[in-house]
Amino acid sequence: MTKIEAARQEYADWCSAVGVHTLDKVNEVLAEGKAIELINLCEARQERKYAEVANQIYWRSDKAKIVMMSGPSSSGKTSSSLRIAQQCRVLGLSPKVIELDNYFVPRDQTPKDENGEYDFECLEAMNIDLLNSNLNDLLSGKEVIIPRYDFKAGETVFEEKRRMKLGERDILFMEGIHALDPDLTPGVDDSRIFNIYISALSALPGGEKVHNSTTDKRLLRRIVRDNRTRGISPESTLLLWPSVRRGETKWIFPFEENADVVFNSSTLYDIPLLKYYAEPLLYEISESSPAYEKARQLTDFLAHITALKPNEIAAIPPTSIMREFIGGQTL
Repeated sequence: MTKIEAARQEYADWCSAVGVHTLDKVNEVLAEGKAIELINLCEARQERKYAEVANQIYWRSDKAKIVMMSGPSSSGKTSSSLRIAQQCRVLGLSPKVIELDNYFVPRDQTPKDENGEYDFECLEAMNIDLLNSNLNDLLSGKEVIIPRYDFKAGETVFEEKRRMKLGERDILFMEGIHALDPDLTPGVDDSRIFNIYISALSALPGGEKVHNSTTDKRLLRRIVRDNRTRGISPESTLLLWPSVRRGETKWIFPFEENADVVFNSSTLYDIPLLKYYAEPLLYEISESSPAYEKARQLTDFLAHITALKPNEIAAIPPTSIMREFIGGQTL
């Protein structure tokens, strides 16, 4: 059994243990007016999982000073990393964040794809030499200036205010699509790195003819978040999705088994929540749109789901991973 399969099975076992192991059972719970009870149960489980991951980091922190996190789009990586870091603070560790997006090569060195466009997703777009040099210096107790990448100018900028040095209790947190690829850190001792893979892995069985995939769950999350935070239409998100999936297949999925920990960001209430926000957006897509077929597949699936009510949504804590997508997060 792979680590991904094991994480999925662990979640399935928990769902069975609490008696909510299918989408039909989720609908029954909501019909009984127990949505808030379900939300609280799921959030308690997530908090427990964040603490478990932090414990593993703590017990290896005498050696592993770098925490690398990766996962596919809309898995809740940002929220999860913040919550894990918070639990590390509870244990007396001091997380420091280094953004991998600041380690791109200069624009004139950025590879191009088959269409002649800059390929910012490929590993070769990363300044691996600078990253490895910085990490090794930090691990050896030296002070370094963490670069800032100027995306407009396409160049690396070094500023005195970005000096960093690791103390005894400090832990580096880094998140990005290549974070679990060993070729990103070939010059760093593997024993100094703790790898976390984050994804929304669950797919609860539904009734007859109900399709429910983890990929579609992430897509619904992205539709809601993109529309809310970036003003991107659901049609545009759907049309971009195949390209996103190709990138995941090439740069993320091949390295998922490198994880020391697989964190499942699913909750039992996320599909009912996403229905409330995503369904109206999907119905805006016209039949003439090339995104219409996929939109109808999603609405056909959501038709079998009971949506959360506004007062139930209001009960979702501001620290919840789902707040990353619907708003109201206070992390």
